[in-house]
Amino acid sequence: MLGLLLAAPLSVPAHAQFGGGGMGGGGMGGGGGGASAPGPDTRPKFREHVHDGAGIAIRREQGDALVADVRVVGNRRITTHKILQQIQTRKDRFYDYETVLGDVRRLNDMNAFDHVTFKLEEQPGGVAVAFVVHERPTISQVIFHGNYAMGERELKGRAGVNPSDPMSEFSIESARRRLTDYYREEGFNQVSIQSATGIKGDPSAVVFRINEGPLERIGDIAIQGNTFVSESRLKTIIKSREGFAGGLIPYIGNKFNLVQVDQDVDILAGYYHNLGFLTATVGRQWKYDAAGKWVSLTFVVNEGPQFKVKDVQIVGHHWATEETLRSRLKLKAGDTFNGSKLRQDVGELVYGYGEAGFIYAEVEPQTVMKDEANVVDLVYKITEGDRWKVGKITVNIDGEPHLMKETTMLNLIDLREGDFIDRRKLELNRSRLERSQLLETNPQIAEPPDIKVVPTDEGGDRF
Repeated sequence: MLGLLLAAPLSVPAHAQFGGGGMGGGGMGGGGGGASAPGPDTRPKFREHVHDGAGIAIRREQGDALVADVRVVGNRRITTHKILQQIQTRKDRFYDYETVLGDVRRLNDMNAFDHVTFKLEEQPGGVAVAFVVHERPTISQVIFHGNYAMGERELKGRAGVNPSDPMSEFSIESARRRLTDYYREEGFNQVSIQSATGIKGDPSAVVFRINEGPLERIGDIAIQGNTFVSESRLKTIIKSREGFAGGLIPYIGNKFNLVQVDQDVDILAGYYHNLGFLTATVGRQWKYDAAGKWVSLTFVVNEGPQFKVKDVQIVGHHWATEETLRSRLKLKAGDTFNGSKLRQDVGELVYGYGEAGFIYAEVEPQTVMKDEANVVDLVYKITEGDRWKVGKITVNIDGEPHLMKETTMLNLIDLREGDFIDRRKLELNRSRLERSQLLETNPQIAEPPDIKVVPTDEGGDRF
């Protein structure tokens, strides 16, 4: 991994011009704003570490009596050691009633017990605490009845309940709903699934009785109400597909998935909003054929008016002049609203600030409807944040570091100590490191190479 160590943020004058030729270059896409600035890299106090043996945070103890003994009663399947790992009440520590109540809550959160209580016994050496648990019965087997189209192996994976799991009404009902959603994703919208516990000779079995119903497919798709965009174009945007008219493979990708249909409604509405039809709405309806297996799907579009931009406002800027910021915008007053241009303009402002050292600058666009018909104001709310310089550049290589490798890493980086950090260069350097093939990039083997911005206390004014 490569670490980039930075100095503290510097004070800067207000209403300055962007340097380096005025934020040149096109916007690199991206939506609103950068990431939040990191907090100081401080070492945590020892008391905040986790106690390795007991698995609890070290804290100041208080109380009048010592804990003479801690016992667990009633467990059979769950080991005492595993239960004690969740308990903060310890022998030879001060007895605290609130800590015991917290232990009860933690044991209940394990979802392995029907209920948990505790008993106290005064002894010459203090107070003995016994946690009394009642384990839930476990599932002996999971049985599926009525599944013909779906394999049992796939259903078991989707259900997520297995033998030896605690018997829980909540987990069984959640499994039933997951199975229902899976069937509907595959086009079985009339599926009905019931769950039950217990069969003859095995009261701990879980049974799912499935009535799959017919596999429903989309025969044809129609789009109505569209005038600005052709039906053929809109059909390429949505994910739902209709069956081929004849041919050898008429059943590829045309399963009737209601979840996907609703997502297509959002896709069409977003597409129209992006084109300036900010009040466009989309609905959907369908009809079955006589056999109940084929569906005619219709999307109904209400385009509404196409909006224009009346005014563009920029607020929250202090370091950069408004004239400089406006020169970067492609979407201007009088233009037809365009969501793609809006996102590009946000990227331009973010990267423009990033080129000047404001690597955590955020830009939030807002659209404001006006009383006048079919016009909208654009407002860019800017949070500049701090300006950052490169303080030190250090290379941290896990494994066996080599001087030649460290030198090569530094040669791949075109940021230099004392320079303002350029956000665009920062991202390009990250990409260059990943493509260099000098370090391991597989996250299963090691942490991929990265450039990390670490604030320090060296140089500059903190504010």
